[in-house]
Amino acid sequence: MSATDRLAEARELLASAPVADGHNDLPWALRKHARYDLDRMDIAADLTGALHTDLARLRAGGVGAQFWSVYVPCGLAGDDAVSATLEQIDIVDQLLERYADELAPALTADDMEAARRQGRIASLKGAEGGHSINNSLATLRALHTLGVRYMTLTHNDNNDWADSATDEPGVGGLSAFGRRVVREMNRSGMLVDLSHVAATTMRDALDATAAPVIFSHSSALAVCDHPRNIPDDVLERLPANGGVAMATFVPKFILPAAVEWTARADDNLRAHGFDHLDTTPEAMKLHRAFEAEHPRPVATAATVADHLDHMREAAGVDHIGIGGDYDGTAFTPAGLDDVAGYPNLIAELLHRGWSHPDLAKLTWSNAVRALRDAEAVSRDLKSRTAPSNATIDAEDTSGAVDVP
Repeated sequence: MSATDRLAEARELLASAPVADGHNDLPWALRKHARYDLDRMDIAADLTGALHTDLARLRAGGVGAQFWSVYVPCGLAGDDAVSATLEQIDIVDQLLERYADELAPALTADDMEAARRQGRIASLKGAEGGHSINNSLATLRALHTLGVRYMTLTHNDNNDWADSATDEPGVGGLSAFGRRVVREMNRSGMLVDLSHVAATTMRDALDATAAPVIFSHSSALAVCDHPRNIPDDVLERLPANGGVAMATFVPKFILPAAVEWTARADDNLRAHGFDHLDTTPEAMKLHRAFEAEHPRPVATAATVADHLDHMREAAGVDHIGIGGDYDGTAFTPAGLDDVAGYPNLIAELLHRGWSHPDLAKLTWSNAVRALRDAEAVSRDLKSRTAPSNATIDAEDTSGAVDVP
């Protein structure tokens, strides 16, 4: 079969089993680029060159569901982090209202399936970083009420109750209050997202949770030795847990040659007063100048496929998915340049012999099933336990956690 035929087959498959992508940072990009002004940055227009995401390219990519990240950086703390998270939630709601013909609000697995039948893109929210709740279980529950369906336990820095993959060890994984957060997420029906967390935190969360976990945008440590990736022993625990590891496209997490290059490029940004995660035009100009002098190692769809091959072997085909991290990264793999690129990845996997049923699990049904299972756990826990009003001071002083 020719490459052209495989691409046509990939698009046909995505028409029936579209991509349920675990992580897209469009809300923060809209904040950074246009201060949430949807007239200035209208995703109904062609935003190629400005963003990775617009409606036409989502359609071209075969996206049927998207977890929109309501991320705020770790530099925002306390009530400032909570307020910024609420602003992020609000812009997703504005998108859903403004583009109601294309985007469907989704709170449940049934909502995801209904949106697919309607031909709309199911839109869910994911909070990226436990600092967003300011050590408050009531705030956690409020985020769930506002539509947040997963929370990443940390971002790049530790918080008071969980260790990040890219920070020095703090509490040694999850503290007693951190385990309480996981259990309250289970009770609420919010998926526990283990991207960004330390391996110790991954293992503690798997020990504590009663519901499936996800990795909204992480790949395989065995393929690329970066702390943001998932060790094999954790991948091997996903079948018993029911969780889903969603492979990311970020080159510095998937291509070994890109790890060192990106570290130097990030240092160059910081030297000029920019955050290393900045993707504004000014920051990207610096990145491009650096790249001109120091050619960038380029990942491809095959690079991502290498991770998915390994993740399928370690966790099983029922426990893998896709989380591109579009609009949250300065660089993307060749062929996966933006949200229109998913068919290129599916075509690569077809070339490697992946079957249509296995690809449908990867793109759609695994993510839907994980959310549905988390909903079932929530119903059970709510039937026999009350909301927790525990505080971090009490929990992490006593070290005791009541497990329902």
